[in-house]
Amino acid sequence: MVRSPVAIALIATITILLLSIHFLNLVANYGDFHDLWNDRLGSQGLKTDPRIDQKNAGRKASLAGDQYLLGVGKADITGPVVELNLMGYANTSQIGSGLRQRLYSRAFIVGSTSVPTDRFVYLVLDTQSGDTATRHGILEALANLGQEYALYGNQNVAVTGTHSHSGPAAWLNYLLPQITSKGFDKQSYQAIVDGAVLSIKRAHESLGPGRLSVGMTNISDANINRSLFAYLANPASEREKYTDNVDKTLTLLRFQREQDGKDIGVLTWFSVHGTNMLGNNSLITGDNKGVAAYLFEKSMAANTASNAAPGFVAGFSQSSVGDTTPNVNGAYCEDGADAGQECKLSDSTCDGRSQACHGRGPLFGLEDHGTASCFEIGRRQFAGAFDLYTTMVSASTPVAGGAVKAFHTFTDFSNYEFAHPDPKNKTLVRTCPAALGYSFAAGTSDGPGAFDFTQNDPGAPNASPVWGVVSSLLHAANQTQQDCQSPKPILLDVGETHLPYDWSPNIVDVQAFRIGQLYIIVSPGEATTMSGRRWKSAVAGAVDASEPVVVLGGPANSYTHYIATPEEYGIQRYEGASTLYGPYTLNAYINVTLSYLHLLDSGEAFVPQLIRGPLPQINTNRSLDFISGVVMDGSALSSFGQVISGKDVKPSYKADGSDGPVTVNFVAANPRNNLHLESTYVSVEKQDPSSGQWTTVRDDSDWDLVMHWERTSTVLGTSQVQVVWEVGKWNNVDAMRAQEGRYRIKYFGDSRSVTGTISPFIGTSEEFRLVV
Repeated sequence: MVRSPVAIALIATITILLLSIHFLNLVANYGDFHDLWNDRLGSQGLKTDPRIDQKNAGRKASLAGDQYLLGVGKADITGPVVELNLMGYANTSQIGSGLRQRLYSRAFIVGSTSVPTDRFVYLVLDTQSGDTATRHGILEALANLGQEYALYGNQNVAVTGTHSHSGPAAWLNYLLPQITSKGFDKQSYQAIVDGAVLSIKRAHESLGPGRLSVGMTNISDANINRSLFAYLANPASEREKYTDNVDKTLTLLRFQREQDGKDIGVLTWFSVHGTNMLGNNSLITGDNKGVAAYLFEKSMAANTASNAAPGFVAGFSQSSVGDTTPNVNGAYCEDGADAGQECKLSDSTCDGRSQACHGRGPLFGLEDHGTASCFEIGRRQFAGAFDLYTTMVSASTPVAGGAVKAFHTFTDFSNYEFAHPDPKNKTLVRTCPAALGYSFAAGTSDGPGAFDFTQNDPGAPNASPVWGVVSSLLHAANQTQQDCQSPKPILLDVGETHLPYDWSPNIVDVQAFRIGQLYIIVSPGEATTMSGRRWKSAVAGAVDASEPVVVLGGPANSYTHYIATPEEYGIQRYEGASTLYGPYTLNAYINVTLSYLHLLDSGEAFVPQLIRGPLPQINTNRSLDFISGVVMDGSALSSFGQVISGKDVKPSYKADGSDGPVTVNFVAANPRNNLHLESTYVSVEKQDPSSGQWTTVRDDSDWDLVMHWERTSTVLGTSQVQVVWEVGKWNNVDAMRAQEGRYRIKYFGDSRSVTGTISPFIGTSEEFRLVV
């Protein structure tokens, strides 16, 4: 996550509060199943991809490995798409103004066919991360579903985020990430919790015997290391073990049901930040992993010759994301004396400052807020995963060994003491209360900070001493904390700041799953490339399976910022400054994981509801909320849903998009009145020329159909929606090509009266033709 702090004091006066908010806004950027289109793709005439034009009998013959209980599910988690801060860059001016792509929870359940309690749920949410309160809400809702769902509890439910930086904010548990969103929004939070639970229910209801297989492939052009200088601080002997300075490997787990050999889903792990959509974007999307999942699911559903079962789910989970970037063209100075040159390697500055250093995606220069680059990085992940999937009939490794196990523990990292990681050193080391360093405020090339903060700033900070005064107003770190966190100069002593409630977590989640020879580390923070490699290597060397496959997924469960190696921590670039618990943070995570790893042995008893360790603070009912609600909607002298004069569609458009996108503007109401979960705000309908019936062929889930919402008068409560169908723009993917024919656009809104009554309405454009 690309982030830098905003300081809110809430200590003495409203004046200090407002000044603090202004400070953190300027220096910060937060770092880093109802499938609506599944039932309608057949009407689009989408052509078959020869790579999956295979006989089902061939797929059935590929069944191998041990049998497991398998289920998948998908549900909508799209929160408020307007008038709410976006989560990721911590920029208070980045307020949602519409929707490009709905967000989803994708649930994967794996269980033992012989021991009912031996199972786990792995959730992939199109969010910035997992979260303590969100996970708590999901577990609480599952418990309320009754005895049938008592199989799912604290031990075996993992809540991971894809690390998208273009979803709604205001749903996190701790105060620090709530600051730029003006607090906590229950509508935003509840959308995620309810959708996650619904996806688990759908996965549970689909459970049946099946087989798993695992494969790996390299994707060479979808990520680079944005913090190479820190990576190079790791020992040369260790770096020489690896070809690349980021993980290029995508691991894919294929879910195949027993009854007919059909594939019900895939779950992948690949490391790349969700920062293609830039800090000036205001449309909700799932960023590059949302694109990858969309393309995989759409391609499988569009191809009648595929081996996909109805409701096929593709999860693109995050992995060792910490120092990766999707801005694969590198980081360059955008203005000033160094304009056009690469940013300085050691600290990502241009002429001594961070602000002008920006990463460039593969389609940089289009002035589209990163949209085209986002789609391209997502397409590259999809293409790599899809090619791997199509070869896995003959080249995959069956998952075998029978065991399905899970463990979870809460551990207090404010003072976790353990043996020194070097066995020759017989001393004890410890972690520290959470703290963020000065370089945290510098941001990264994915989203630079402000003022005079720079990366690579260990020891005595180079920034103005004024920031030391601001830091002390919030909480002055004592000498013990300073020594523990050294060489990090502490900017925000968040782990020791508890008013009005905890600013950041000190109690962390450590969790791991096992299926046969496959082990899944569930990381609460953003592990850097080398941190992930060390963590996975430690697990692989300690388990009882022969030839284990170890993957790392996260950020999950609670968001604990970054996990850098001790060597990277010493450099104090952004990732090291954002490693909360001191230089031994990574070693502590590895120590806790290995301490409980025996619980994944095949003979261990398992209790899903067990809570191990101290409970974290849950702040959903005490969080601050300064987010204004919807007062009323007005339509002036028009009717809601009416097409605005002069803003209707043209009679015809070229199907290749050569004469521009299809656009229409409607008299609108605030989308926050109804989130339209499991539904849509806008749609494109196509007429059947023989029957005259209209069928939906595009909706909010589709990347090429965009809704822009604009407030036209705050006093009158009026607004308008522009619907844009980007016909032909994304034709490099077969499943997105539009067909010739007669179409119309619909807008589904809900207006709020001054008395609070919500009234639905529908707007419909004139009909138009797509022509070749």
